[in-house]
Order: sequence, then structure tokens, then C-alpha cells
Amino acid sequence: MSTKPTSATPAPEPTTGGSTVLAWLYVGIPLAWGVSQTFIKALALFK
Repeated sequence: MSTKPTSATPAPEPTTGGSTVLAWLYVGIPLAWGVSQTFIKALALFK
């Protein structure tokens, strides 16, 4: 029976607040735009 050596993964580096904010904006802005467009088009169905 052969055993494979386990490789230790390096600890992740802590993220800065600025990169976290940029990541949320990168995802949040298109998401907010898509939700607002869906809401606007859905309102047209109820007129």
C-alpha cells in the first residue's frame, strides 16, 4: 500500500477592505440593474 504525501496548502492572504468593496460593486451593480429592469418590465404587465 503506497501513501501519497500530503501537500500543505498555504494560508489565504487577508483581503483588504478596498478589494472587498470593489468585488461587491462588480457583482452588485449589474445585479441591481437587472433586478430593476425586471421590475420595470413586470409593472408593464399590470397596467
